[in-house]
Amino acid sequence: MNDTSEAVPAAKPITLAAIGDLHVTEATEHRYRDMFVEISEVADVLALCGDLTNFGKIREAEILAEDMRGCTIPIVGVLGNHDYECGQPDEVAKILHGAGMTLLGEQAVIIEGVGFAGVKGFLGGFGRGELGAFGEPAIKTFVDAALDEARKLENALRSLKTDRSVAVLHYAPVVDTVEGEPLEIFPFLGCSRLADAIDRFDHVSAVVHGHAHRGSYRGRTARGIPVYNCAKMVAEAEFSRPYALIEI
Repeated sequence: MNDTSEAVPAAKPITLAAIGDLHVTEATEHRYRDMFVEISEVADVLALCGDLTNFGKIREAEILAEDMRGCTIPIVGVLGNHDYECGQPDEVAKILHGAGMTLLGEQAVIIEGVGFAGVKGFLGGFGRGELGAFGEPAIKTFVDAALDEARKLENALRSLKTDRSVAVLHYAPVVDTVEGEPLEIFPFLGCSRLADAIDRFDHVSAVVHGHAHRGSYRGRTARGIPVYNCAKMVAEAEFSRPYALIEI
């Protein structure tokens, strides 16, 4: 993890562009090149919120990387569940890193005085409906995966000594931003354990995520930290453009 132990003074506000769920396929060459150029003109930092490829294929990552090279501002991001489908997430991450994306998870970064920490996250449900580690070993393994993601996020946020920071996720940390999806699939869209980790820190200014294509744009954690669902489909419905712009 990067050394972020020294306090960083407050700086001027920055504009964060955030988008998730690009789902790039082998048939979508150059679909997002103009978007990345446009984002570079209106934002200071870009956060990519997972499901960047459709099946986690090497060629899909290469196509996205080609378009990302048109982005002239810093890029941070996390992978999503689709990026794991072909069993080669490390290769996908390596290709995207080569195109300029800092993959969050084991490291946190500071850009223009704002800290960025993130993880993919995991599913498991929200509030009283959250799955507990009880019963069969398979259930306990499932819950351990959710807890591990929350721990990684907490550790990364703890390393930041900035006045402002952003948590970048794929799965939702609160139920508010999955509203609009079928109720039956809420437990598969995110996990309250992520919000519990976030709410331990006063410096978190905003949370961005994707995954819930038919969810709602705005929500809040129990402590009132703003949460934004920046899935491309949600942003398009909210702003008539595929990305959100958030002042931090």
